[in-house]
Amino acid sequence: MFEIMRTVLLLSILTGLFLGAGYYLGGSGGATIALILSLAMNFFAYWYSDKIVLKMYNAKEISKSQDPKIHKMVEEIAEEAKIPKPKIYLVEQKSPNAFATGRDPKNSALAVTSGLTDILDENELKGVLAHEISHIKNRDTLISTLAATFAGALAFMAQTAYYGALFGNRDRERNPIGLIFMVIFVPLAATIVRLAVSRGREFAADRTGAILINDSDGLASALRKISEASKRVRLEGNAATSHMFIINPFSGDFMINLLSTHPSTEARIRNLKSLKF
Repeated sequence: MFEIMRTVLLLSILTGLFLGAGYYLGGSGGATIALILSLAMNFFAYWYSDKIVLKMYNAKEISKSQDPKIHKMVEEIAEEAKIPKPKIYLVEQKSPNAFATGRDPKNSALAVTSGLTDILDENELKGVLAHEISHIKNRDTLISTLAATFAGALAFMAQTAYYGALFGNRDRERNPIGLIFMVIFVPLAATIVRLAVSRGREFAADRTGAILINDSDGLASALRKISEASKRVRLEGNAATSHMFIINPFSGDFMINLLSTHPSTEARIRNLKSLKF
């Protein structure tokens, strides 16, 4: 319940920042337009985000005949989580990782890279699948998408305000404090809130996943292996999707390390080790 209330509060803050930015750029009319845009973005993210990310990584659905073992694991964990079995996809990349997507448990999918199945044993793979199914059960995929959509839109609005002032918008010149707030504070605050949402959901999915399979050691071991391997083998993709993966696959970039979408691997392992089964 605490995590739900915390997430609602953080998303409310993002909505407030979005409406405030709209008001700054266009008064009450701008705030109204921002509200309409936010509703449109949420609608688009709700219906199409899963298709976009699966296509982005050229994910191919795995049939039961192609990999009966992984289907059996997913089916058993989904049954324990009391959700429909998600579709399973394979991303042909050597960097080991996994992600879940979909607007709700009835329309969900999880994807694993070929590199993941190469380095994990059965217990470790089961732990990763349980983590991703927990994201689906808790609707984290939708929550993270909404947060990322708002943060991206706020960054765009901040750029609009900056260029408006740069090219001689007199209204903005008369209000330097408002401009500083809009250009610097708003996108920074939006990023901090988005990262807080993402980190909180990762901890929760680790915990829920371990409870679903009554084991935390497999996931803890998998996190360490994936983290170490990801530093050696880079994932080919867009850093904007880093929040979706079980381990940030773009963690080699300095700025992404500074503003990480994930808690540290060591912190996650400590939390998992503290669980008693």
